Amino acid sequence: MPASTPHNPFADWLRTHAVPLTHLDREAPLDDLEPLRSLIGDARVVAIGESSHFIDEFAVMRERILRFLVERCGFTVLAFEYGFSEGFPLDAWAQGEGTDDGLSDHLAAAIPVGLDEPLRWMRRYNRAAAQPVRFAGVDIPAAGGSLLPALAPVADYLRRTDPEILPTVRTAMQIAESFAGGSGAVAAPAWARLTSTEQDTLSATLMRLLVRFRSVEPLYVSRSDQRSYDTALQRLEGACHADYTFRAMADLFAGRGLAADTSARDVYMAGSVRWHLERLEPGTRVVLAAHNAHIQKSPISFDGHLTGLPMGQHLHRALGDHYFALGLTSTTGHTADMPRDENARFGFTVDATALEPPEPGSIEAAFADAGLGLGIADLRRARSAAHGNADLAPIPDRIRLQSGYMNSPVLDAFDAILHTPTSTVVDNLEDM
Repeated sequence: MPASTPHNPFADWLRTHAVPLTHLDREAPLDDLEPLRSLIGDARVVAIGESSHFIDEFAVMRERILRFLVERCGFTVLAFEYGFSEGFPLDAWAQGEGTDDGLSDHLAAAIPVGLDEPLRWMRRYNRAAAQPVRFAGVDIPAAGGSLLPALAPVADYLRRTDPEILPTVRTAMQIAESFAGGSGAVAAPAWARLTSTEQDTLSATLMRLLVRFRSVEPLYVSRSDQRSYDTALQRLEGACHADYTFRAMADLFAGRGLAADTSARDVYMAGSVRWHLERLEPGTRVVLAAHNAHIQKSPISFDGHLTGLPMGQHLHRALGDHYFALGLTSTTGHTADMPRDENARFGFTVDATALEPPEPGSIEAAFADAGLGLGIADLRRARSAAHGNADLAPIPDRIRLQSGYMNSPVLDAFDAILHTPTSTVVDNLEDM
């Protein structure tokens, strides 16, 4: 006789407490999302994740949730896993600057991670909105592919405030230009081929610029204004964190990386979210879209090895319960694996990979065992139910990451999980 499937007590809890959703359609009414209102409470930042980029169902649900949070809950900012420096032109476009078809020019060099449709909706919404929705980038420049989107505007700022230091920033830009690519998957291997002198000169030059920026703030502000100074400094911070990330990735690929060393990108992303919060009107609420691996609140591990401290962990430490992490995942269908290919435009290809049945112990297995379709589970409530209650054990300890899994105490890492019963890789990735 075949072995029986072990009983999953947590699946029983999900079956009783998860809330079914009705629509997987961009234009559908938003009423089925009303349970989100009580879930998020008074959170100031609601992060919406995804277990894989390039998935149709996740993009649709993110857009529906964005609409719901804006139209019914008063959120007025969309922050995205997109360059801090590059985000300012997109915000201007979303506010009505330029032509409707000008967005493609802004996004031409970016990895197509589903940003275009939310921005188009924002531009349409803002035409008649009493309170327009703003856009904010939070990532290091070009997803770690190039320092130039950050350093070029820093050079423009210094041309007005400190022209004597321009040769220094030009040195950094010349080295950065020699290995720039569409993403960190292109730039990190190219950086590794620089001479050690070039690598060290770039790092030392960036650090000199950063220390000078901080040391002479009153002088720079007197020659510009506080907002311009703050923006230029955060751009320079982004270049420094990206440079650190090149070293961390090169060491990781060479098998000698330090524990959690690639966290430099995530701490910068968290800092960028806080940078925007500090400059928005008090009480402003932000929707934050990024991969599950960035929004989760607990450290990231693979096979027991600590690999990263995510943005969500830093934001949770800073904001407490005013940060809410909503993970998105699926049980069947296909996912977008991203094998490295330095000859590809962004340093990887996108492979539509069939999902294997969920691993025992995963949150996906719990949804599958519960027989649930499209729905959302309140993990804060599950956390309370599981506290001191051995009857719910074992608690899920992993969640999908593309076709693999991240080891993570799921109830601590996320405040809620939205489950789609299937996932489909987008079909417009010809230029990848």
